[in-house]
Amino acid sequence: MSGFQAGKYFLSLNGPACIMGILNVTPDSFSDGGQNFRPEDAVVHALEMQEQGAGMIDIGGQSTRPGFTAIPPQAEWERIEPVLKALQGRLSVPVSVDTFYPQVASMALSAGADVINDVNGFTDPAMFPAVLQSGCGCIIMHNGHVLKEDPEEDILVRVRRFFEDKLRQAQEIGIARERICFDPGVGFGKTYEENLRLIANVDAVRIEGCAFLMAASRKGVIGKSCGDPPAEDRMPGTLAAHTLAQAGGAQLLRAHDVREAVQAAQVAYAVLSAKVGGTSLG
Repeated sequence: MSGFQAGKYFLSLNGPACIMGILNVTPDSFSDGGQNFRPEDAVVHALEMQEQGAGMIDIGGQSTRPGFTAIPPQAEWERIEPVLKALQGRLSVPVSVDTFYPQVASMALSAGADVINDVNGFTDPAMFPAVLQSGCGCIIMHNGHVLKEDPEEDILVRVRRFFEDKLRQAQEIGIARERICFDPGVGFGKTYEENLRLIANVDAVRIEGCAFLMAASRKGVIGKSCGDPPAEDRMPGTLAAHTLAQAGGAQLLRAHDVREAVQAAQVAYAVLSAKVGGTSLG
């Protein structure tokens, strides 16, 4: 059975794509900054997303919008901690913490997080050791802003090679393949055309036996493709991009609009399952 080991949870990846509900506890995220900055508001929204069908909740205490200025680890943790602790025992789905700081990852895992989602792709040499003993899931994203790569080289080649290198590093330290989920990093150091190619060619970069996440919700590539509406009005475009990614083999989809994302993933799975000759699902 294909699946993703997220701490004490095992997520089967043989059905409709799992929707990861976005919970930004920040004042300045690009599309929903400030909406869930108060811990009590964040907890209510997390419970709402679970009710709407989210298979995972992703808590982020740091905006990674284009041009962001990083806040220090302690400030990030002060945003995440009260929400994470308040959610303990109230959710029946894994909780992911979005951080590139090993010290925040360690504190989050001690406080009950099931997954560490690192937008810097576990490039900090202390990150793998920080998560090793926890059994948590590890979401490893390709970030063109932090990697030293040849921009003239095909983006699919660069992303695939990065995933292969990270899988090797993880396995060498003792992290099983089932704990790894890869994210191609749409919107992070890529051109518009490169972002489109990553959405359209999931099958070319995904690694067999590892989970695959697409996270294009409300991003610039969506806006640019449909007349540049405000970020909060990009749900239809997001559903289109994520459905195409699911058809290519994406098994997790990170989304702001959970109810609609769940329905779209269910319909996409039903249709793709009826395709003559099979699909790349699972």
